[in-house]
Amino acid sequence: MFTGLITDIGQVVGREGGKFTIETRYKLSDKDTGASICCDGVCLTATSFAPTANGSRFTVDVSNETLSKTALNAWVPGRRVNLERSLRAGDELGGHIVSGHVDGVTKIISITPDGESKRFLFEAPEHLARYIAPKGSVALDGTSLTVNEVSGARFGVNLIPHSLTVTTWGAKSAGDTINLEVDVFARYVARLMEFRP
Repeated sequence: MFTGLITDIGQVVGREGGKFTIETRYKLSDKDTGASICCDGVCLTATSFAPTANGSRFTVDVSNETLSKTALNAWVPGRRVNLERSLRAGDELGGHIVSGHVDGVTKIISITPDGESKRFLFEAPEHLARYIAPKGSVALDGTSLTVNEVSGARFGVNLIPHSLTVTTWGAKSAGDTINLEVDVFARYVARLMEFRP
């Protein structure tokens, strides 16, 4: 489980099929083998580690199912990725509950300056649009964000300068494909409504 609060920007430094190597400032060691790390919103299991001068390198194995359902198939060496370690008992839940189970991908339709912030407009896949509500939460590339407005399948979010700096969002462009996880509570409420008498 995660919060959607990004704690590092990692970089993909190697890929062999579905095996990726990511460099991070996290100090990881063999005792972390099997740890869950959220990478651009996808919960992945770290399988090996190597120390670096400023942190560590870790490897993850990504299944064909995950590659087909997320934006990870476009990862190449040099790609910067949002990272978050899994939530521990007693940690502050500052964002919202994020499982790291991506529901689908969305594309950035437009980016508009709004003072020092930026407003991002997305179009959700039709089957996920009903779970997105104004002032609700979404996780986009692993980042917990509040939905500003919704119009049909389109929805907008606002990113403040801090978020643009400490995540990969400051380098995003219109047309980029983004991992989308809808709010888990919205998903369960919608499911319960299907069984109303």
